[in-house]
Amino acid sequence: MRKAETLPAELLLSPSLQQATTLDDVRRDIGDCQRCKLAGGRTNIVFGVGNPNAQLMFVGEGPGRDEDLKAEPFVGRAGQLLTEIITKGMKMRREDVYIANVIKCRPPENRNPEPDEISACQPFLLRQIEIIRPKVIVALGTFAAQTLLGQRTPISRLRGHWYDYRGTKLMPTLHPAYLLRNPADKRLVWEDIKMVLRELESPA
Repeated sequence: MRKAETLPAELLLSPSLQQATTLDDVRRDIGDCQRCKLAGGRTNIVFGVGNPNAQLMFVGEGPGRDEDLKAEPFVGRAGQLLTEIITKGMKMRREDVYIANVIKCRPPENRNPEPDEISACQPFLLRQIEIIRPKVIVALGTFAAQTLLGQRTPISRLRGHWYDYRGTKLMPTLHPAYLLRNPADKRLVWEDIKMVLRELESPA
């Protein structure tokens, strides 16, 4: 299993965030966030949704238009596909997993998140993961995988391999939005998901 190249937690977390013991504490610490330029264009902060004690956590890139309006990650077309992966493919309920994004505010025109925006939000995602303590993290797409792993390797090379993220197993895979444009690659994601299922079913 490959090791993620992550920064020490104390370099990322503020004192108040280090003291957060629940997801509600983290959300309160975010507040009406003005830490980066995305604040001016958002409708809602999209924090995360699901089981705070989930064994499985999905991490995506950032909110789109539907997510910005509803304040919930993965509710648009890509989110519907993710829900199908969870419910039909994995035979799990969406509410039993936890779903979050690297950034909590929608970038203009759904552009890629920029480094300063990722840096501003990364501590909150890190604390979410530490509080939830999932058995497995699935990183959806390039930005989620590269942010969590601390490297710039293309997702095409990252996917299908296990990584150790601060003691948690992490599986990078293709983003559902990519699959909407390239449905033939759903088979690749299914191969990754089968590895995740085997890990979830294995003894702790």
